[in-house]
Amino acid sequence: MADPLIILSPPHSFTSVAAAMLGQHPQLYAFPEVNLFVAETMRERAGVLKRWAFSEHGLLRLVAELWEGEQNPRTIALARRWIESRLDHACVSVLRELAERVEPRGVVEKSPMTVLNAEAMQRARRAFPGARFLHLVRHPRTQGASLLRVGGAGAAQRLGGLDYSTPTPTMDPQKAWYTLHMNICTFLDTVPKEQQCRLQGEELLADPDVHLARLAQWLGLRADAEALEEMKHPERSPYAAFGPLTARFGSGSRFLREPTLRAHAAEPQASLKGPLAWRPDGVGFSSEVIQLAAEFGYR
Repeated sequence: MADPLIILSPPHSFTSVAAAMLGQHPQLYAFPEVNLFVAETMRERAGVLKRWAFSEHGLLRLVAELWEGEQNPRTIALARRWIESRLDHACVSVLRELAERVEPRGVVEKSPMTVLNAEAMQRARRAFPGARFLHLVRHPRTQGASLLRVGGAGAAQRLGGLDYSTPTPTMDPQKAWYTLHMNICTFLDTVPKEQQCRLQGEELLADPDVHLARLAQWLGLRADAEALEEMKHPERSPYAAFGPLTARFGSGSRFLREPTLRAHAAEPQASLKGPLAWRPDGVGFSSEVIQLAAEFGYR
């Protein structure tokens, strides 16, 4: 298989819509969240995913679609047996098997769980030394608000979004934003510059023609008007809607409800200054978050 494009980003950072856009390019195919870099073997992966609700849905939907051509309770049950029959396989070998089903199109992989630790990202690079990495960023204020709105305090806590400097731990998703982006930045320091690209999700959605063309050129793909027009229709992805009851997700819930590009139009510019709505003590962003966000181009 050709080396994939791997999107690195914390949850709630426009990964679902960005991946679906790229996956509509005639030379690419975007997988839903398959979480195949989180462990060495499929059996180990099953243990890792136990604490993450819905984390198997993306792979179930992908297998059902690629082998059966549709996603319904029957094909999801077949997909589950397909996965169970490969519990002793390496996760990377399963990814290669999936990629063969979409050849000659290249794979776009966008599982946010990959950025939870350095080993998962290094595993991806060891398997695919020529992979391209798109570091997708979102303003910490709107990313944190989205995380809490959709996932609640439990999601923030599982990602490390707690401030332990207060008398009792305070929920604060900026902690997770900083930690996960630092994981990504540290990893990307080991990757050749020509194999990585950083992009604000807000800019992609505000001016898709410009940024999609640049991404296509960076990837060595067609950047003609027809290809760009296709990429502006993420709703055409077979995973751009809720799946059957046995595998509902595989992407962000907002994207599954409203998968069109119009629904994800640029949001108002957020500020790094001022108190955070989720902090009852009126605290704002830490100096470390402000500095890193400024490096990403936020103010």
